[in-house]
Amino acid sequence: MIQPELLYSSPNALSPHYSQFRVQERLLLTGHSHQAWPDCGFEGQQEAWFDAAELLDRKWDRAFQKAEEVRSGFSRLLDDVGGEIALGASSHELVIRFLSALPLRQRPRIVTTDGEFHSLRRQLDRLSEEGIEVVKVQSSPASSACDRLIAALDERTASVVTSSVFFETGEIASGFRELMSACRRLGSELLIDAYHSLNVVPFSIKKEHLEDSFVVGGGYKYCQLGEGNCFLRFPKECRLRPVVTGWFSEFDRLEQGSQPSVFYGKGFARFAGSTYDPTSHYRAAAVFRFFDKWGLTPELLRTVSRHQIQLLADGFDSLDLNPRVIARNRSVPLDGTGGFLVLRARNAGAICRLMFERGVYVDFRGEALRLGPAPYLSDRQLLDALGILAETVRCY
Repeated sequence: MIQPELLYSSPNALSPHYSQFRVQERLLLTGHSHQAWPDCGFEGQQEAWFDAAELLDRKWDRAFQKAEEVRSGFSRLLDDVGGEIALGASSHELVIRFLSALPLRQRPRIVTTDGEFHSLRRQLDRLSEEGIEVVKVQSSPASSACDRLIAALDERTASVVTSSVFFETGEIASGFRELMSACRRLGSELLIDAYHSLNVVPFSIKKEHLEDSFVVGGGYKYCQLGEGNCFLRFPKECRLRPVVTGWFSEFDRLEQGSQPSVFYGKGFARFAGSTYDPTSHYRAAAVFRFFDKWGLTPELLRTVSRHQIQLLADGFDSLDLNPRVIARNRSVPLDGTGGFLVLRARNAGAICRLMFERGVYVDFRGEALRLGPAPYLSDRQLLDALGILAETVRCY
């Protein structure tokens, strides 16, 4: 396992393995949105091409092996030994399959928060227009969001849908064990969006007793897997029958002809889709192996992330910038935040664009300017980015 100190120094010990993304030359602080891919990911994509050229339609046996590696990688990150992992190109398509399996005729009610990511927020809003009751509780403060979700539950609730880390504020939710117990008691399903936890804030199915939960997430952010690598974790004993279902779910019975009712395969096949581009799984399998080789566990990456967030927060505070222009919320301890630092600025969009022109990559959501470090960045690079932030903000 690599020592964290080697990731703080200049040059960062990992950075040579990200040469195609030029992480030593650019200040990439969008790690909460899109991290650079290690060079081995390109080798994985090449392998996919070569297999397709050599094996033709027989490439699928190799592709399914890669998919199994990806499922195993996600299971390890979730600290889960008893669940099933269905894969998909996006978290949205997996959420759609989940929602389509809920008994919404009998229980036309979904409880969620006002802090969910756009794809889920939009989909639930659309369901609300069709008569499904969607109850939204406040996501902030995140430390008590689960308490509010529990209070909103009733026997008509088909599902609770919430995040483990909220995408706009970066705040970490807690109390999932109690929320799971309440859902279990009332017969409601629990779906947790763990995208902003995965590989930066340890998330344990086992420790939190979430064996009955559904968890959705993917590899575009902190896992460095790139697009096309999302998952839905679900309980092994799940018997839900998604209405939106792909033919891969009956892959093992295709030769038996038509069935008297729609058949669902065993294990991950229950929520399976259909024909897909396997290139993303080749890339993901290579990156999972890279992380394993270097000992980049969620625990180590959390240590690195906390160091980087603390450095950014302390550095920002020392700049003593005009709080009417830009400020940070000090009411939430840094230990209660995920893999990025949120700064509040009315001109967040303009600041983001000006920083980009100066070679610093950040992003924003409304008035939230988000600074997301990554394990391949050195402390010197983070401090350089803060210097450019200060120069930019002082223009206002």
